[in-house]
Amino acid sequence: HQLILDFLKYFSNMGISTSSMSEDQESSEEQDSVDHSEEHQIVSCCAAKLHFEVKRDYKNTQFLGPEGNVDVELTDENTNRYSVRFPAAGWYLWSATGLGFVVRAAATVRIAFGSWSQHLALDLQHHEQWLVAGPLFDITAEPEEAVDEIHLPHFISLQAGDVDISWFLVAHFKDEGMVLEHPARVEPFYAVLENPSFSLMGILLRIASGTRLSISITSSTLMYYHSHPEDIKFHLYLVPSDALIRKAIDDEENRFCGVRLQTSPPMEPLNFGAYYIVSNSAHLEIIPRELKLSYRSPGEIQPFSKFYAGQMKEPIQVEITDKRHGTLVWKTVVKPVDIQLGATSAPPASSGAAFVKENVRQLQARMGDLQGVLDDLQDSEVLTENEKELVEQAKTRQSKNEALLSMVEKKGDPALEVLYRSVSKRDPYLVSYLRQQTL
Repeated sequence: HQLILDFLKYFSNMGISTSSMSEDQESSEEQDSVDHSEEHQIVSCCAAKLHFEVKRDYKNTQFLGPEGNVDVELTDENTNRYSVRFPAAGWYLWSATGLGFVVRAAATVRIAFGSWSQHLALDLQHHEQWLVAGPLFDITAEPEEAVDEIHLPHFISLQAGDVDISWFLVAHFKDEGMVLEHPARVEPFYAVLENPSFSLMGILLRIASGTRLSISITSSTLMYYHSHPEDIKFHLYLVPSDALIRKAIDDEENRFCGVRLQTSPPMEPLNFGAYYIVSNSAHLEIIPRELKLSYRSPGEIQPFSKFYAGQMKEPIQVEITDKRHGTLVWKTVVKPVDIQLGATSAPPASSGAAFVKENVRQLQARMGDLQGVLDDLQDSEVLTENEKELVEQAKTRQSKNEALLSMVEKKGDPALEVLYRSVSKRDPYLVSYLRQQTL
């Protein structure tokens, strides 16, 4: 009952009529009294009901909803078409893709994946520069009016501060061509389309012609190995953080029995269009040594570096450095035991404590406003008042994050589980993003 009340309050704050609102004036006054940040707090409160246990099988994915997981039906495997029935009003997130919805009432949504390369060139305007900023989805809904918001995922890094929000556009591909629309708002991992029309749609970044900018994006490193009797071959990809690209690469590697190793994404956002150098501690030949961070549609061949490691008797450290500045942006260590374990079994799903430990560097860099998290930890008696104040006294956001994570980790796995639940509630898109990296 409390969940329903929360949703009614959220919808009334957005000006959506309910049976309990008898006068338009009353609705208007209540909407004016609640600011934008409070709406987000209510959505986050409802999103706390969602479970962030992402399925590893892309064909058996689920939406995360206010009352649990909602199954997604694969209706056409050849065209990657899916259907999902949202049973009630609420906020839903497809963790495998980053696509989200806010619905006013029960609705059936049908989703297919599109290719930018098949559509964008037809409408490309020569006096402007276009940058693909996320996946392309073909979305329809019944009834259409039940969908209040669509959250379209993007991989542009806002924390770097080199992107103007006004550059974000929602591109609709219709019979008359490409139609552009400004999103209602842009969040770190998605852009919001309110009261949407339905079409083939995705996020583009439009940059004025002649403007030379370094656009920072979140990216993924995907590393696979192929076992042979006398040699072990590795493939290393550096791509934008696009779930559909990862799926396409996984599918292609699986065709040739490639096994994905679990690795972390680059620590910091990387520059779109920049070149990065791949190296390893064993001085093995790498072809090619340079990788350009660029966007290619999921249906296209994605570039990768490959090298052979023989019988793999010693650990190998693999690194990626920025070609221009020479700075280290990513590294991992592959041990012989990793190959042996990968050949015998799939990795188990992570607990909340394991999730925090595996992503501690990412959480240090990316966690946002900690006030709600600190309150949760104090209420759960994980932190004392003095410990909470010590975190709050740190001068920078990252130093606060580092202090908090260090403090909680010393208290053991039960404390880390509480921290995980709080971050999942307060910043569900961050948790979803980090989980996607290890799919």
